Amino acid sequence: MKSYFAVFAIVCTGLALAQDHSAPAIQPNTVFVGADGKFEASPDTAVLQFNISAQEKTSVAAYDRASRQAEQVRQILRANGVEPKAAEIGYFAIQPVYDYSQLKQKLIAYRVNANVTLKLKDFTKIAPITQQLADTDITGDQSLEYMLQDIDAAKTKAVEDAYRRARASADAVAHAGGRTLGELSYASVDTFENPRPMPMIMGQARMKAETAPAPTAEFSPQTITVTAHVNAMFTLK
Repeated sequence: MKSYFAVFAIVCTGLALAQDHSAPAIQPNTVFVGADGKFEASPDTAVLQFNISAQEKTSVAAYDRASRQAEQVRQILRANGVEPKAAEIGYFAIQPVYDYSQLKQKLIAYRVNANVTLKLKDFTKIAPITQQLADTDITGDQSLEYMLQDIDAAKTKAVEDAYRRARASADAVAHAGGRTLGELSYASVDTFENPRPMPMIMGQARMKAETAPAPTAEFSPQTITVTAHVNAMFTLK
């Protein structure tokens, strides 16, 4: 009777199991392994978000005030070497404001709200822009988070790390069984990006640049970890 050697050695985390590919059919003289890999990358983009809000007794007056505030934002951006078109408007709304203290609602004002998102590649611009926006008292709810836009390169590195680990596991199994590891005959890959941390809300805190450094000064942006899970089947010699 012809003998054969088939081994399964699976090493994976709970996250990988949730999206794991179905294992291929058992084949003689093969070893099937799974392994996780990761790559930590520095973020390449800072995402600054803030609101422009204005309230006046008439919609026209509220709109005009918001327009003046928006122009101040544009001037701040230009002063820091950033083109205003780099900032994106997420939404723009004009809403009535009512007084409900009496039995009947009463229209007392109009409020204009706009959400602005600014992506910066030059992290040295973050501190002066956020400080100047706060000092002008025209924006609210500032938040800052970091992201990795060039994610594909990080995914490739994570996959390479996972494959190295998978091959090392397969080689150990082959060696333990008195065999030699052969060629790769099957592989599947899953990649994952760690959830980003909640953005840091800056609010309207006042701080003079000459008395204290910016809150983010001298700190490094949190790295972004990309993980990958590789399933691989190798032949055995």
